Amino acid sequence: MNPQAPVRAADDSWLTVVYYRFRAWRGVRPFWAGLFTLIGGIPIAYFPYADLRLGNITIAMATTAGAGSLIIGVLLMTLGVALWFQQGIRVFAGVASILLALVSLPVSNLGGFFLGFLFSLIGGALALSWAPGKPQDAQELQDPRDTETVYATEKTAHADGGRNSAG
Repeated sequence: MNPQAPVRAADDSWLTVVYYRFRAWRGVRPFWAGLFTLIGGIPIAYFPYADLRLGNITIAMATTAGAGSLIIGVLLMTLGVALWFQQGIRVFAGVASILLALVSLPVSNLGGFFLGFLFSLIGGALALSWAPGKPQDAQELQDPRDTETVYATEKTAHADGGRNSAG
């Protein structure tokens, strides 16, 4: 299965066609930045409202800043999805994701127990570092063997099977 081969539904199974289309969709956008940012927002929004039950004892991790944690988590999840569908906002979304991750440390149970903080920080950094690819021209796709000189003299490295005389 060659990833550069054209996808034809008649030749491949539906799962292969879906995989190739998803791979092409993923390749032209900051997919991993959006995924990390989206995953980072989940623990930041979840942990302030979570309860841990040990037998008859209930441990509530709710803090006074539960609403702030929910807002930060939802904003991070929104930025993650927006990175997938609006590639032009990658710089804004990267900076906002890093700032929200830093704000989540004091507001939201140490940034979702450092789990959401790290995912959001990595997602923001990936968003800032992503750049759209440039399509290759047909002229740039030349055979490297065509770049050799057409003529060879006794003083060049191409003469005598690659040997070069020093004089």
